[in-house]
Parts: sequence; C-alpha cells; structure tokens
Amino acid sequence: MKSPLLSLPGAVPAEGVDEGVAAHYGDLFREQRALAEGTGFVDLSHRGVVTVSGDDRLSWLHLLLTQHVSDLPTGQATEALILSAHGHIEHALYLVDDGATVWAHVEPGTQDALIAYLESMKFFYRVEVADRTDDFAVVHLPAGSIAEAPEGAVVRETAYGRDLFLPRADLESYADKAGPPAGILAYESLRVEHHRPRLGFETDHRTIPHELGWIGTAVHLQKGCYRGQETVARVQNLGKPPRRLVFLHLDGSEVHLPPHGTELRLADEGPDGRKIGFITTSVRHHELGPVALALVKRNVPVDARLVAGETAAAQEVVVEP
Repeated sequence: MKSPLLSLPGAVPAEGVDEGVAAHYGDLFREQRALAEGTGFVDLSHRGVVTVSGDDRLSWLHLLLTQHVSDLPTGQATEALILSAHGHIEHALYLVDDGATVWAHVEPGTQDALIAYLESMKFFYRVEVADRTDDFAVVHLPAGSIAEAPEGAVVRETAYGRDLFLPRADLESYADKAGPPAGILAYESLRVEHHRPRLGFETDHRTIPHELGWIGTAVHLQKGCYRGQETVARVQNLGKPPRRLVFLHLDGSEVHLPPHGTELRLADEGPDGRKIGFITTSVRHHELGPVALALVKRNVPVDARLVAGETAAAQEVVVEP
C-alpha cells in the first residue's frame, strides 16, 4: 500500500519490507535529530492494523499471547508475541485497548497470517477479529513531542513515543499539522540505538524470545499457558539461549554498511574463521556513526573483536551471555 505522503517534497521511497513509505525526505541526519529532540513524525502507514473486539477479547488474547493482558488497563500500551509450539517467534504485536477494542499494529504483510491464526482459535469465545489496514494508518510521534493527537484517535503511548491509529483518509491532513516528516531510516536508527528488536530483522525461523531481550517487555513469566511456553520456561529456569543480541560499533571508514545477513567472524581468526553470528540491522546514526544490531553465539567473549564481512566491529552487550 503506497502512502500518499510519498508526494511530500524530498520523499525517497523505502525498499524491501518497508516499501510504501518514505526512506527519508532528503536529510537523514536532520530527520534523526528532529526525532531525538521530540519533533516531527514518522509515517508507518505500511504496517498492518488488526483489531479484536468483543466481551472476551482480553481473556481470549491472554490465552494466546506471551504477554499478561487479561487485566490490561484501558489506554495502557504493551507488546506481545505469538510463538510456535517449539517456542520460536512467529508474530510480534504492539497493542493498546481502548475500552471496547484491542488495536494492534504488526509488521507489514504479516497481518493475513496473524488473522488466520487468530480466527482458527476463536472457538466459542465472544470475539471478532478484523483487518483494519485498509482503513487505518499508523503514525509515530517521538518521545517528547507536543503534537496533539486528533480527537477520537486511538493512541498507544510508550517510552519511545506515541503510535496513533488514524483513519487513512486523514493521513495527509494530519501530516500538514504534525511537523516535519522523518523517514523510516531515521526511525530505524533510533530503534537500533535503543536496542529494540524487530520481527523479520532480528528474528529468523528459530529465534526464541530470550535471545533478543524480549523477556519482561513482551513475554510475561508469571502468566498461564500459551503455545510455546514450555520452551520459554525451560530456557528461563534451566539453561541459556543459544544466541544473544549485541550492539555493534562499526568501522566508520567503510563506505557501505554491511547488510542484513552479513556473516560475523572473530577478527583474530581472519577471513576464513568460523561464522559466529550475523548482522540483523545496520544504520548510520547521527551521533554514533555506523552501528548495528547482530545475533552472535552465546559463548562469544564479550570483549572479542569482530568482523562483519570486511568491516571491523566492536560489540556492546545487550543480552547477557
């Protein structure tokens, strides 16, 4: 779905999974600084929007999600995962309940599979699941923003800012009032800075929540059963995850950033050394320079010098080994 905001001056379309919104509007670092200072907005209208309504919506979702939502207060934001039977991450949902309906935004293109799963689990519960992507667009206001949400808009407020669920028909008119636009690359740069994982970037087909630091933020350890809980409990109580998320400072003399999937090796072992992980997201940050998130094997020493392809990298611990 192509955003009408791609017609704004300077807009350069994003590629890949973020296709449909702007990568930037002509000045990546200015856009990053604006977001960091609490001004402007980010067009996230390419993300899927799913709603769950009905009297049983919270108690029903509580059975399916990794998060404790049976008593979720109206207006309180949370995030949750859906796992496979083996505990691997399949979906990530960013939720808020408005008192009558649970609103969630999800990764672009994942809403159909999510809705199919939810529909298969309805049974006798009084719930209605709907795809609202065609009708509603997500707009992000950064932390500290004093921009007002339109009257009646559903707002999901977190420490990183506010996500607004706006009628898609109102997207252009709201953009005129919300301040300077920032592209998805600026948004991603701040996400990496804050070590926040993203489905499909920091995850692959075998990722479990412990590897990314999602325990506590998206996974509640003191709630009832859900699919994949056995794996979560076993790793939490009896072992360690096989991999861990790290934050990397990349060699700033390199012209190109190592793309997603670039293999990581120990610098001391040279170019033919064993693979010990891979880049998940790499960005250019307005203050930190080129940085990245990566998954590495748990037993990689925290002070080891790494190489991403041909780019030297120094790691900071995100998930403890």
